Amino acid sequence: MTVLDRVAPPLFIFIWATGYIVAKLAAPHADPLTFLSWRYAGVLALMLGLALAARAPWPSRRDMLHLAVAGLGIQAVYLGGVWVAIRQGLPAGTAALIVNLQPVLVAALAPLIGERVAPRQWLGVALGLGGVVLVIWHKLTLGASFGPPLLLCVMALLAITGGTLYQKRFAPHFDLRTGQVVQFAAALAVTLPLAWLTEPMRIEWNASVGVAMAWSVLVLTAGGISLMFHMLRHGRVTAVSSTMYLVPSVTSVMAWLLFGETLGAQAIAGMGVTLLGVYLVVARKPTETAA
Repeated sequence: MTVLDRVAPPLFIFIWATGYIVAKLAAPHADPLTFLSWRYAGVLALMLGLALAARAPWPSRRDMLHLAVAGLGIQAVYLGGVWVAIRQGLPAGTAALIVNLQPVLVAALAPLIGERVAPRQWLGVALGLGGVVLVIWHKLTLGASFGPPLLLCVMALLAITGGTLYQKRFAPHFDLRTGQVVQFAAALAVTLPLAWLTEPMRIEWNASVGVAMAWSVLVLTAGGISLMFHMLRHGRVTAVSSTMYLVPSVTSVMAWLLFGETLGAQAIAGMGVTLLGVYLVVARKPTETAA
């Protein structure tokens, strides 16, 4: 196992957790799909520049198609659905709970791509979900969450689950620079017209938006997505998706440090349960080898 293999999961969790912090910074100053369009364009320019400078290999036409399909799910539909749902009134805690059903769906569907989920891992998936509920329970207001925003968040959950499994099955190996050019071009091609049709395309360029955009492009998307793709390439999709369970815990700690949000004993207990659940999913028995 390389150094990158060891540091990728905790680094990915930290980076992914900052997404909620970025959303909190940008939300008052930018329409969601408009912000995401700028974000996709920024990543596209960055990765294209890196790919051309390094003369990186480009995927075949067939692989480009597969990467574009996966990118639409992982980027355009997932992020767009969550951001618009929260903007339309879905509580962030409810959105986090729905999105964190992903490891359950991935574990259930993993046999479709040839992965076996052991009983110990199923226990870990269940514990992880229970821990997430404990962490964000005080933020849940499910009674006011029905309607289009809830449907958008469910759509986002299905999109990232389907996109992750699709990529693992049909395009597991590709250059991260050229592959992301394809994926973000596809995401931008869908998101930008939707922003133009449904939003005033308002974005106020101030310090908060500038920091949120720079972090989104350089760290969240370019760094976080690259790490996720690396983990998918070298690990089992069930284990990779289970790391998502830790994101609400890390986000809660960040919100406590940065914004003074409450972090009670129940949330701390939930973090412990979640950590145990993820350990049961990702830990290998001595006789197991990497996929």
